[in-house]
Amino acid sequence: MASIDEKAREVQSNVQGTPGLGKSMAKWGALGAVVAIPVPFIGPVFGAIAGAAYAYHKGTKKSGL
Repeated sequence: MASIDEKAREVQSNVQGTPGLGKSMAKWGALGAVVAIPVPFIGPVFGAIAGAAYAYHKGTKKSGL
């Protein structure tokens, strides 16, 4: 199983190699943070992570990575 460092490098290279993926992740991350504002304390952080993860999954699925 890949270590966290290896997976982080893989994600970083996918974001750099896929045009528009980083921008999409930023947009979805911001939307996730805004939607999760009502959840106390940690809500916006997990919302941003979930939004960025959704955009990453959607972007890599579309490009075939």
